[in-house]
Amino acid sequence: MAYIEFSHISKEYRTGETSVLALDDAGFEVEEGELAVILGASGAGKTTALNILGGMDTATSGRIMVDGREITSLGKKDLIRYRRTDIGFVFQFYNLIPNLTALENVEIAAQLCPHALDAREVLAGVGLEARMDHFPAQLSGGEQQRVSIARALAKNPKLLLCDEPTGALDYQTGKQILQLLQDTSRRDGMTVLIITHNTALAPMADRVIRFRSGKVTGMECSLHPAPIAEIEW
Repeated sequence: MAYIEFSHISKEYRTGETSVLALDDAGFEVEEGELAVILGASGAGKTTALNILGGMDTATSGRIMVDGREITSLGKKDLIRYRRTDIGFVFQFYNLIPNLTALENVEIAAQLCPHALDAREVLAGVGLEARMDHFPAQLSGGEQQRVSIARALAKNPKLLLCDEPTGALDYQTGKQILQLLQDTSRRDGMTVLIITHNTALAPMADRVIRFRSGKVTGMECSLHPAPIAEIEW
């Protein structure tokens, strides 16, 4: 059994008599400790898949298993606990609380989880030991994204789910964030999923999952992912 089993997932959104099939019998697997890149154009279904895997949305049909636990059968309260303790989210637009310092943003997330890591140590680990007492407006985009990653990592989650984590960053800063995510997977053995429309990022992954029109159209594994320094776009 794979660490993540995303099996025959469909998701239908209804508005009145209109329905949209965002996912259509989509399926993929990810092993523990892998860095997986989910590729697809806008509207391909990849964000919907990530939201369902992270417990922020529910499937219309199908089954998801994470570490031997069926996520699709969880009730509302159990889904809240699952999001709180098992999942770390990294978004394109950081979502930091503007009137809290970097340290306080990370501490808030850590306080929610029983096995959280030390916020100062996590911030130091993402290279922000000198910026802990700065507010988001005093940080660059790359630094804000590092705080966002530290906030997710401080929860000590099973899965780190990243939705276009470099989409709001310039090229060099984006590569630094990708290096941080790759290092997190390699060093800590964390399972990391990155969704992106940028096909140039595929070589960095242990596993590449391709989405189109709500379906998984391909899945490839690599025994020798490329270093971030070699990736260009």
